[in-house]
Amino acid sequence: MVNLIYTTNWINAKHDILFRGSQITIQQYNVLRILRGQYPNPCSIKLIKERMLDRMSDASRIVDKLNAKELIKRTETQTDRRFVDVVITDKGLELLQSLDYIDETSEQLFKSLSIKEINSLNDLLDKLRDK
Repeated sequence: MVNLIYTTNWINAKHDILFRGSQITIQQYNVLRILRGQYPNPCSIKLIKERMLDRMSDASRIVDKLNAKELIKRTETQTDRRFVDVVITDKGLELLQSLDYIDETSEQLFKSLSIKEINSLNDLLDKLRDK
């Protein structure tokens, strides 16, 4: 358990360095990537929440912040005003493209592992979470 917590904190510290100077947080980056994956189709807040890596994050608050930065567009659905459709904007797509190096750099954290070891690690982590 201690090793998992230590490694999680190590990875988070590496990501914090990568996001320094960008105009978004790691959680906002995750939401933008979800929206880019759905683009040009809109997403619901519920779908965003289901796909977020950090399930403890407040998806609605993150969407509001991204909307204020004009990185996404949020519109009420015609059929039920309680629901909103969220779609990434061109500005959001451009920002993500400028941050694509983060994924490549993140992959370097695992350069000491073989593909087989990475797959084993993924399988073990899934098993730990009872998937």
